[in-house]
Amino acid sequence: MKSEKLKTFRTFDGRAVRRLARFLFLTVSLLTFHFSLFTALSAQDDLPEAAPPPLKLMSKEEIARLETKRDNVKDRTKLSLDLMNLRLLAAEKFNEGRDFANMYRELGFFHALMDDALNFLSKRDTGSGKVLDNFKRLEIGLRGIAPRIAVIRRELPLKYDPYVGKLMAYLRSARAKATDSLFDDTVIPEKKPRQ
Repeated sequence: MKSEKLKTFRTFDGRAVRRLARFLFLTVSLLTFHFSLFTALSAQDDLPEAAPPPLKLMSKEEIARLETKRDNVKDRTKLSLDLMNLRLLAAEKFNEGRDFANMYRELGFFHALMDDALNFLSKRDTGSGKVLDNFKRLEIGLRGIAPRIAVIRRELPLKYDPYVGKLMAYLRSARAKATDSLFDDTVIPEKKPRQ
């Protein structure tokens, strides 16, 4: 019985060899087709190169105006929000005119103003109620700005989208930082046990 199995194993049928050859040919053909299709599709889906993020700068006039309000936290926060709104308004106008390079630059100025306002309030935060009110004022102002940036992002070319997406994420983070200070331990002191 062993010799019969060995005998059938050693001899090949001509039909089996042809089937094996067809199977290998079909497999190689499908793999070649698959890789050529993958290469063609990947060449078509190349996205344009992302634009580098704009410079986060403030103009000399903005810096000078903010420095005049250095000692008054409330006025400086209001002025920061006004300047951010002016920059965002300019970005919206450039977006309507399809001038995306200038719109992108204005968003960089806006980002710098937002950073400056948050850093200024963080440095002034000593646990007093005045700074907490201004954190709240800043968060409310930024809340109104978020949908405006989302509208700008809808019509933007793809090369500008990565930075604007990150700017929206940073805006959410800035709002969270502003509200986190409202719920700090220094705002609501822990109750002391009765003695």
